[in-house]
Amino acid sequence: MTTYIILGVAVLLVLYVISIYNALVKNKVLAEEGWSGIDVQLRRRADLIPNLVETVKGYASHEDKLFRDIAEARARSIGSGSVADKAAADNMLTQSLKSLFAVAENYPELKADANFRDLQTQLAALEEEIQLSRRYYNGSARNLNTMIETFPSNIIANMFQFRKVEFYEIEDAALRSAPKVSFNA
Repeated sequence: MTTYIILGVAVLLVLYVISIYNALVKNKVLAEEGWSGIDVQLRRRADLIPNLVETVKGYASHEDKLFRDIAEARARSIGSGSVADKAAADNMLTQSLKSLFAVAENYPELKADANFRDLQTQLAALEEEIQLSRRYYNGSARNLNTMIETFPSNIIANMFQFRKVEFYEIEDAALRSAPKVSFNA
């Protein structure tokens, strides 16, 4: 009888370890899927930018430095690998695009151009998708990191060498802070 109890406890322990291991693997895969989603959306935005730049060049061809900055930021965004590098490159590209739209404000003909408006709409939709992808990734990263750090799953995570993943964070404090709105004229 004692042998059956010990055997039963051993089987339950093995099943428990397997269930924790599977939960860790599931959360790791979800984090990887989330990262892939960010990468896809950033690639779609990077593919849209040359069309946007060419449209603006038609109206503001003297803005060479801005166009070079955007091309450099786009190249960094495409070529970056780690989460932190990708976030930094993404922030740089976002700032460059803000500058591009600020220049576009000086050209009423450009703002009226149907192609430019369509590209702006596509970019706005992509920015929303990027934001949703970031939230999904960070939620998946949070779940994985929590399992890696909490007891008893941390024991299994250490045994099988699971590592925490970085969160996708905005480094630029100006982008992170809420905008100030004033209705005083």
